[in-house]
Parts: sequence; structure tokens; C-alpha cells
Amino acid sequence: MYTSKVYFSDLRASAKENLLSKMVRLMDAGGLQDIISPRSLVAIKLHFGEKGNTAFIRPLFLRRIADRVRELGASPFLTDTNTLYSGTRGNSISHLNTAVQNGFAYSVVNAPIIIADGIRGASFSRVKIDQEIIKTAYLGKEIVESDALLSVAHFKGHELSGFGGTIKNLGMGCAARKGKLEQHSDLCPKIKRKKCVGCGDCAEHCAQNAISLTEDKAKIDPQKCVGCGECILICPNGAIDVQWSADTSIFQKKMVEYASAVLKEKQGKALFINFLTNISPACDCYGHSDAPIVRDIGIVVSKDPVAIDQASVDMVNLQTAAEGSSLEASSPPGEDKFGNLYPKIDWSIQLEYAEKIGLGGREYELITI
Repeated sequence: MYTSKVYFSDLRASAKENLLSKMVRLMDAGGLQDIISPRSLVAIKLHFGEKGNTAFIRPLFLRRIADRVRELGASPFLTDTNTLYSGTRGNSISHLNTAVQNGFAYSVVNAPIIIADGIRGASFSRVKIDQEIIKTAYLGKEIVESDALLSVAHFKGHELSGFGGTIKNLGMGCAARKGKLEQHSDLCPKIKRKKCVGCGDCAEHCAQNAISLTEDKAKIDPQKCVGCGECILICPNGAIDVQWSADTSIFQKKMVEYASAVLKEKQGKALFINFLTNISPACDCYGHSDAPIVRDIGIVVSKDPVAIDQASVDMVNLQTAAEGSSLEASSPPGEDKFGNLYPKIDWSIQLEYAEKIGLGGREYELITI
């Protein structure tokens, strides 16, 4: 079986080489020059962070990445797609404002920001993939039309997929609104009536107006619900949960199939970077970020989207749980951190299925620079 190369750098720095320079050396070792052609338009796909969130990747790292792409003769732009839920990134105007407020101003990152799926998420390209579940994917048009793709993902926990890394940054992150709806369509949370106090926080947050209060209890209309899952963490009383059946398994498979659509026309033109820093228990889509679950580890780079996520999971699981984090009980090295966070989610599904459909391989060689 082919073993993919995953390149790793810790966060040590010195007067001779700061972390930004070390990151460039890491990207070059991982093959950045191989995917960049002179005069090409290079999409740098990242998550700008919801307003109020502080766990996203620092803008200065993105500036150095963009500068290196420009040094290689190409034209970089930073990009993401709009969200389904009610937040500060649901349309391109507020999305751009949020990005700038979170530090991604042109003067900082030295590259333009282009929201890939238009002002309201309706600008998409159809990509035919004929996979087991998804036959045609709907992706942000500007990402599809770019000449090369750099995925820069903040590796963290996720309440629907166990963790979010490169595969999620590609599959969910590059999908236009229609594609996000398709991936979430089998998910509808349920209300635990005994725990619900009727505070209305979930109803106020729901972008689809799918939640209402009946007899001082929240109620979800499944016809309106798009399954984004945001209400699960919004509820202060833990009264909302996913209906645990085959839903999250199907969700992960759809996400993987969408990732394959993103990479369909990017063979030899994509590189993947995971930042194992500020490893928060939940997605950067929330307007807050809880304490990191383990210490900061480093940065990994690979041309294999499956191997890089497998390596990232392995490195997180080798750590001891951070004291005072949401990993309440002691979680020693070797124990499944994401399984402890979300015991009802089997995060390995996304890796197994990605390998099955040929997206990459879980076997890897870790090369430290």
C-alpha cells in the first residue's frame, strides 16, 4: 500500500529562523512549488472565524502564505463560502466585514478576499461526481475556477463529524449554499423536553425559523430545519441533541464526496495545511471558542487530504488533555480525545470512506523538518 508523506513542524523558533520562515520551509518541503504555475490564480481556502471567535488561524500566517505564492509568480486570493446558519458570515457583505474585523484586512494579509459563492451563496458550479450518495456537487464558483488550491485548515473538534480538518475545509467549506443544504439534509436535532426551560435562545438563533416555543418548550419543524446543528451548542441547558441514527455517518460520507468534487479538477494542483494550534472542542463557526483541549502542537503539510487528517488526529490523541478544558476527566496520551468529546460520533468514518473512494490513504510517513 502506498504511504503518503506528511511534513511536520513544531512551533519552536529562534533568532535564526522565526515561525513564519519555518512555515515557508515546511510548505516548500511539502511541494508548494509543484502546484503553483506562474500567472496562475491560487485560491487559499480558510475559515475567517465567526465574530467573537478567537481560535481561527492568525492572519499573519495567511499573509506569509500569500506572499510565498506571489514569490512563485502566481496571484493568491483568500476565500471561503457563506454559511447556512444565522451568524455574521451568512452573506458576502457581513462575511467580508467579519473577516476584516477578525484581522484579515488587505493591509494585513496582502491579498484580496473573494467569497466564493456570491453575495447570497447562489453562485455555484455544478461538478458531476456520481458517487454513492452525491451525483452532482454544488461548489463555490470562484474556487472551481481557480487554477490551484491551498487548503489552510484550523484543526479542531466538531459536533457533527468528531473533528474538522482538511476534509471538512474542502467538503463543507467549499460548498455553495445549495451544497451545504444537501450535506445537512439528513440531520435534524431533537428537543429533550425535560431539560428545555423555554428560554428561546435556540429560536432566536435559528436562521431558518425552524424553532418555535410551544407551551414554554422549544419545538423544531423538520420541514424547515436544514440540519446545520448550531442550536445544539447554542442551548445553555443541553436540551438539544442530534437524533443519533445513521445521520452523522451519512453526513460524513456526503462531506467526503464533496471534498472529492472540489479536488476533481485540481489533480496535482492542491496542497493541504493543517494548523494544530488553539485546538478548540467545536467549530470556528460559533461566536465563541472554548479553551483548547490539548497544547499547541505544530503545523502539518501534505498533498494527501486523508493522510494529513489521520496524522493530525494521531498527534492530538498522543497528547495529555489540557487542564481546565472541556475534556473534564483526565485523558492521557493515546486516548481518543475527539471520542471523549463526542462519544456518539465515530470520526473514523470520514477517513475510512475517503480512503475507500480514492481521495487518499490513511497510511503516512511523518517527516519532521
